[in-house]
Amino acid sequence: MLVVKGAKIYPGTGAVLENGVMIIDDQGKIREIGQNQSVGEADQFLDFTGKVIIPGLIDAHTHVGMWGDGEGRSGYDGNESVRPITGEVRALDAVNPRQISFAGAREGGITTIQILPGSGNPIGGLGFACKTQGTVIDDMVVKHPTGLKGATGENPKRAHGESQKQAPATRMAVASMIREYFKDAQIYGDKKKKAEEEGKPFDKDLNLESGLMVLKKEIPFRVHAHRHDDIVTVIRICEEFGIEYTIEHCTDGHLIAEYLGKKNVTAMVGPGLSAASKVETKDITDQNPAILARHGVNVCLMTDHPFLNCRYFLQYAAIAHKHGLSFEDTLRAITINPARALGIEDRVGSLEVGKDADFVVLNGEPFSYKGSIARTYIEGQLVWEREAY
Repeated sequence: MLVVKGAKIYPGTGAVLENGVMIIDDQGKIREIGQNQSVGEADQFLDFTGKVIIPGLIDAHTHVGMWGDGEGRSGYDGNESVRPITGEVRALDAVNPRQISFAGAREGGITTIQILPGSGNPIGGLGFACKTQGTVIDDMVVKHPTGLKGATGENPKRAHGESQKQAPATRMAVASMIREYFKDAQIYGDKKKKAEEEGKPFDKDLNLESGLMVLKKEIPFRVHAHRHDDIVTVIRICEEFGIEYTIEHCTDGHLIAEYLGKKNVTAMVGPGLSAASKVETKDITDQNPAILARHGVNVCLMTDHPFLNCRYFLQYAAIAHKHGLSFEDTLRAITINPARALGIEDRVGSLEVGKDADFVVLNGEPFSYKGSIARTYIEGQLVWEREAY
């Protein structure tokens, strides 16, 4: 048993705990959490008096372990771009847990991540959530799958129309391919159900199985969309098929924030600290998360690692806070909001009894220049510590 005491604890839900105490059992779960509590015997005591503790950060959209960090081109495994529709591929099969990006995530206080295929295809494959510590990816998984990746806008146009002279070459074709995919998945699902009812054999199509999971609301459709018109197209298509979705990036969200609020959208916003690197991000603003939140959008921040190095996730949150996102909303956007959006809030996202003891020790208040990360813990185990210089 491990006892953590003395720190100011932001549990992520509920009141702040001054002189907080957290008791962690041998399975890495939180047994008790409170303040000014008396504790009995324990195997280990950690006194963090003068420090601040927050829940382990959750990065809602990354390509950690599959985008060549420290490996170069041979490690670029995020896009299966030879075909535009690849619902059968799984990010899980491409992730290298020993890649340096995982160490960077732990340094950044990130304890759980969603890893998604890239945005080269209108239908790109299945993503999953995992912890950032481990050597065998299957042992690190928290949930698989967490969603089906899709993409609109310039990326699929460039990957196929420009590079390979094949569809999709326009936004019209991107949208039509997504529609056609879900229409085919509907027909496939009807045939599968009929075969099961009649006790007849049925050949599975792994590509369409992914779409069927979305149609059955087992997983959401997670769609790359920067520009305001692409975002609206995503919503239009998803409403046509009655499917659940998240908007990934949502760079122009501030331009249509009232519309998105009325639609009760969940947006994975980011990467921050970034330049307007292409035409569809020309209206990027650090105020985007705050504007979206004020209009009722469920905001989750994300790095899109490696496009924002995940070591700087907390700094991105600090910038969002500086530009109008409230303290409470900022903390939620990197903890409990993404946990709920990924369907893993029963294990992570806040410091509560029964949840995993994933937490970050800070040298000062979150989102302040003094609030540097001192230590990162996953399930009660120290996984990163700042070196003393």
